[in-house]
Parts: sequence; structure tokens; C-alpha cells
Amino acid sequence: MKKKLYITTAIPYANGAPHIGNALDYLIADIWARHQRQKGNEVRFQVGTDEHGNKIAQKAQENGLSPQEYVDQTVQNFKTLMDKMNTSYTDFVRTTDGHHIGASQYIWTQLQPYIYKGSYEGWYCQGCEAFYTEKEVAEQGGICRDHKTPFERLSEENYYLRISEFTEKIIEAIQSDKMKIVPEFRKKEFLKFLENGLEDVSISRPKKNLSWGVPVPSEPSQVMYVWIDALANYLSVIGYPDRHDEWVEFWPANVQVIGKDILRFHAGIWPAMLLGLGLPLPKQLLVHGHISSGGMKMSKSVGNVVDPNEIIDNYGLDAFRYYFSRHIPTLDDGDFTWEKFEKAYNNELGNDLGNLISRVANMIKRYQSGVIGDIPGDEFDPHNYENHMKNLEFNKAMDEVWVLVRAHNQYIENVKPWEIAKLAKESKDEENHLAEVLAHSAGGILQIAKMLEPFMPETAEKINTIFASGVIRDEEIGILFPKIYLKTEDPRATKIAQNQAPAK
Repeated sequence: MKKKLYITTAIPYANGAPHIGNALDYLIADIWARHQRQKGNEVRFQVGTDEHGNKIAQKAQENGLSPQEYVDQTVQNFKTLMDKMNTSYTDFVRTTDGHHIGASQYIWTQLQPYIYKGSYEGWYCQGCEAFYTEKEVAEQGGICRDHKTPFERLSEENYYLRISEFTEKIIEAIQSDKMKIVPEFRKKEFLKFLENGLEDVSISRPKKNLSWGVPVPSEPSQVMYVWIDALANYLSVIGYPDRHDEWVEFWPANVQVIGKDILRFHAGIWPAMLLGLGLPLPKQLLVHGHISSGGMKMSKSVGNVVDPNEIIDNYGLDAFRYYFSRHIPTLDDGDFTWEKFEKAYNNELGNDLGNLISRVANMIKRYQSGVIGDIPGDEFDPHNYENHMKNLEFNKAMDEVWVLVRAHNQYIENVKPWEIAKLAKESKDEENHLAEVLAHSAGGILQIAKMLEPFMPETAEKINTIFASGVIRDEEIGILFPKIYLKTEDPRATKIAQNQAPAK
């Protein structure tokens, strides 16, 4: 039976260009969405941008623009990347959308029984636009781990959300996997964080201290602070609260994709908001890690930031999708270097997969005039692959695809179709044997294409174009992954140089 499913991504702050972590969010969610659609399910897939806050107002001022004009420009950077990545999202939300603003204000009024006014005195990070507890500040030695700036001491009158009231319910939901946190070690980490209970959070700031945001209903001198505004997007984008028949079909979300640095907001504040609204909690939080570069955190000052656009523009979209889905663990930290990337591109995509496809297609052309004959159905047991997909371990699912790629390359090396072809000229049995061997290889390649479809949709489509009709045409056989050495030494050039060196 066809299911209605919903997956979300964390909305990035629209004050600059998207980074590799944003791209990872989109890729992970897109793999899941495509896999579910393969199974015949209907998927709503949300993306968007977080467009309020002081950092936006400040950047706009620096650029001589109003905050709205500024975000109208920067939002295009995110849309461009999502589209370039062939992300199959269905819904794009902007927190400056009229409907979203109305939904945020409605949520505020519904949460009124849990909202109270209080004076805040404590620690704040301008870069994170977040308040921190004494304990968190002490753990970081008074300096924000992400922005390398000292926490500021603030004193102001704000509205608070009484999330402490929901601590026990949230602990129970996480322990019972009613709201499942994946991977398990992140669940344990967060449960440990909850041992002291949740502290009530500030959900507004005086307009004089936060000029650009959603006004608090009935008190325009206060502006909604990030939580109710930004987190509400997951509901507003599917029609909450006014398009009732629409949003109730898709909420609760099946999977919410987030980075490890925002787990406490999504597993603490967000479920408290939902419980206060009387709404079900999301079914799963998929928490991915961070991507380092050669073991070091990516940073502009170090100069090791990797632009997803550079990878896609120079090596093709599916090379990007391949590396980040297979070589970056879905549920943990990963590492990128150009050396690792080019090695994976040239050896795994070029030699393993590209070679397999061109070899088999060319042998069918040469020995059977391009006619494949009866292609057998799936012969490789996809049980492990499906399990990994279900467990949200997409890199392990990709490893299973490569087990099949390498098995078919090995099969060709072992049976040597070119030798059978010589014997087939004299023997009908050998001719039939050759046809079986090549049809088996073509069937395996089509099964690989089916498994690759959520990960590398363009490559899967190219493979289907070559093999699925049962007849291979000359114009369809090209080099899928031509060798590229932009960042590392080309071994072919070294070889040529050695061969051309004068004899001693």
C-alpha cells in the first residue's frame, strides 16, 4: 500500500553561500526520498532558508540593502545548489513567507499556557545567535567552540517557553524510540544531557536588540526568537495550521535530517513545542556528523573550505553524490581531501563501474551485433542493501552496490568472454554460452543501476538507456567517468615521461 511520507532538512541561515554541510543535508534527504519513491510511496521533502536575525540585518546594512532585499538575493545561492544537486524536494520554505509568519504567530498563541515573561541574565553567542547555560559556557572555557569568540553577558526582559515541564515526556519518547535518534550513540549522548532536565528557553528578545524578525502577537515591542520562528517551518511548509487536510496527512515527519551541532534544539526544544501544541513527535531524527578536510575542521581562515559547486562543476554531479554518500559515513563524521576524492573518482567510478559498463556493452556490440537477448531478473540478494537503507546507513548500502560491481568485474575476468567468442565461431553451444554470459552481465549491471538510482540518478538513467531496451546502439556507449586529474598527479603522464626518458 502506498504510504504518505515526509522528510525534512535543517534550514540554513541565509547570510552567505551554502557550505558542504548544507549539501550533505540535501543529499541524505534526497537519497531517502528517492528510495521511498522507488517503493511506490508518496514523499513530501522540505528544504528552505532561515532568514531572520541580527546577522542578516547586519549583513544587509553592510551591503546597503534592506534585510528583505538581502535575503531575496542570498536565498538564490541555496536554490541554485539544491537544483544543481538534482535534489527532488517538493517544498521550499522561507521564514519571511507570509504564510510561515502567520503560522509562527499562531503557534505562539497556542503555546501561551507555557509562556511567561522573565528577565534573562546569562551568556549569549552572537555568531550562533543562541543563549548558553553556565555549564555549557564552562565546558567551552568561555569561548564559543564554533566561532572562537567569547560569550557575551546579556541582561534583558524576554518571554520564556516552559520546556522544563516536558522533560520527562521527552526522555520517555527518546528512550522508547517513539522519537528515535539515529545513531544510537547520539541518543545516549542526548539522554545524558537530559539527566539534569531541560531549562526553560528564551523565545523572544526586545525589538531594540533584535530588529529583524517576526513580531510577538499582541506585543510588537518583542520579536520572536529563533526557536518558534525557525523550527515552525517543518509544520508551516506542509500547510499548518490552516490547510488541515493537507498537513495531517504528512505529520509527524518520518525522518528529520540534522547535523550533530543542532541536536539539542531538535531533540529538546522542538519536541517541547510539539507537545505543547498537542502534536505527535517526529518518528526519527537522523543526526549526521561534520566533514573535516585532511583531519582539520574546515575554516575560511585556514583556507581548507571545500565548495560543493567546485566538485560538481569539475567532476560531474554524480561524482559528488557518490563520494559524499559512500565515503562520508551517513551517521558519523567524515573527511574530504582532493586526493581521496580523485582516487575514488578515477579508481572506483572510472575503473570499477565505468569499465564494467563499457566492457560489457562493447562485447555485446562486437559479438552479438548489440542484441542482448533475454536478460535475467535480479540475481543478487538485496537483503543487506535494503537493511542498510532501512537503518539510514546509506554509505553501507553503497558498499553493497560495490560488492556487486566488483563481483561482475571478477566474473568477466574469470569466464573470459573474449575466449568463448573465439570458440563460438565453430560451436553453437559456445555461442549460447557466450549469450548467457553477456546476458548475465547485462542483468547484473541493470540491478546495479536500480540500487544506484537513489544515489546517482543520472548514472542509473544512463545505464538503463544503454541496456534496458535489450539492444545496444553505438551512440549510447560513451565514457561515463573519463579520467580527471586536476588536484593530483596523473599516473599516465608519469608513465609516458618514464617511457620517453633517454636510456642511460
